[in-house]
Amino acid sequence: MNLSGPKGNDATRTANRSKDVVLMSGLCARCIDGCRGNCEVFKASFRGRELIYPGPFGDVTAGAKKDYPVDYSHLNIHGYAFGAKGLPAGVQGNPDTAIFPAVNTETSYGWDKKVTMSLPIFTGALGSTEIARKNWEHFAVGAALSGVTIVCGENVCGIDPKLVLKNGKVVEAPDMDRRIEAYKRYHQGKGEILIQMNVEDTRLGVAEYIINKHGIDTIELKWGQGAKCIGGEIKVKSLERALELQKRGYIVTPDPSDPINQQAFKDGALEEFERHSRLGFIDEDGFYKECARLRKLGYKRITLKTGAYGLRELAMALKWSSKAQIDLLTIDGAPGGTGMSPWRMMEEWGMPTIYLHAAAYEFATILQKKGLRVPDLAFAGGFSSEDGIYKALALGAPYTKAICMGRALMIPGMVGKNIDEWLKNNDLPNTVSQFGKTPEEIFVCYENVVDIVGKSEIKKIPLGAIGIYCYSDKLKVGLQQLMAGSRCFSLPAITRNELMSLTEECAKVTGIPYLMDSYRAEAMSVLNN
Repeated sequence: MNLSGPKGNDATRTANRSKDVVLMSGLCARCIDGCRGNCEVFKASFRGRELIYPGPFGDVTAGAKKDYPVDYSHLNIHGYAFGAKGLPAGVQGNPDTAIFPAVNTETSYGWDKKVTMSLPIFTGALGSTEIARKNWEHFAVGAALSGVTIVCGENVCGIDPKLVLKNGKVVEAPDMDRRIEAYKRYHQGKGEILIQMNVEDTRLGVAEYIINKHGIDTIELKWGQGAKCIGGEIKVKSLERALELQKRGYIVTPDPSDPINQQAFKDGALEEFERHSRLGFIDEDGFYKECARLRKLGYKRITLKTGAYGLRELAMALKWSSKAQIDLLTIDGAPGGTGMSPWRMMEEWGMPTIYLHAAAYEFATILQKKGLRVPDLAFAGGFSSEDGIYKALALGAPYTKAICMGRALMIPGMVGKNIDEWLKNNDLPNTVSQFGKTPEEIFVCYENVVDIVGKSEIKKIPLGAIGIYCYSDKLKVGLQQLMAGSRCFSLPAITRNELMSLTEECAKVTGIPYLMDSYRAEAMSVLNN
């Protein structure tokens, strides 16, 4: 444990002067009158509310760094010396058949009308944020080529500068059209694009627009996320734009119609406004009615995203989703990682990921014992590698079908995009140029993508999409290796028995046996017989 405390915060671009920092407050142990900065309180003394968010807003993603008593690193994966579960019917496990490339990483979700994905991952909701908007083609095409689902997040229609409304309802939304068409253009038959909807989207008639114009099959209701318990927000750099969004019904702060704020903006002190979504208010009967309304519109599937709320809301999400026949319930734990959430909220709010997921398994088991069908689950909250994917699937088995990934699936898209710019400007960093000076040399999966789209089409594929394809391939092969090591050759073969807890506290939280107890009975049977 670091008893001197943190020395600064890269997310808010602040740093303490003193080498000794008070753990609880983050203040220097000795604060001097005349200090030239730059702790968080120092900077907030003249920039105020700007210090709430990681920055520069719109150009970064940020993940909270709080160290919880138990997390997924406190689980390890069992390996076995014999056996093979999940091989195709009629195939006997032996050294020639039970090889890791034979592992099937496909998964599916849905109550009746299933969606199949090439591997058990999909993107977190990429909505109205600037990061999502300017990188969308990279993200969407990459997900489509990789055979996984992409979630288009909330407020995309509502903030579109070219939005056309008639009687308060969407009739033209070019940015939403662009997003849907980018994914569909390269869709390979696995995964899907689904659209998320919040309070504002419902009021604007987004559900009606996207099914009537684009024939979207799946829509997602949203209760929250792991990064925050308030509505989504973006920053707005112009007074005119702030007033426009306020007129559309959004909460915009500071109030752009207030002459005081207008003068502050004119002076240059106030550099930006925030657009916020309203808080949702859930009730059981209203939830069922909304699901029925959406099905009547023609949606084949309805999914639900819920955040890092406590056990009561988790129980509601699970039971109501069961009764409403929700096709996929995504459960997103704290601390969350986005570039658009209040930093302190990311750090200090909500149920941490592994605690929430352990409770989700417990509650799902209770519902199943009562004779209720548990909806397919997806776990979210800080995953970035194949071991985390495996552990989460095993912890929630047999209910968990996929892992929702936020920043981890965005980074490859941005890296690929930047490589393209560096190539154009003859400015490749050594971290990239050591592998070559053309896309064909740099991207190990370039020819795989050529094989999918053809030589005439490859030049139209953004390099960020190829980056996501490469990253997905790494996750797939890594997952195959871990699964083969635990002798699970398809995802349904994975059970909670494949995990062990490294600490007794982890065992208490998760119900996964402490490693010195895991398989002990079987070991004693070997020794005593």
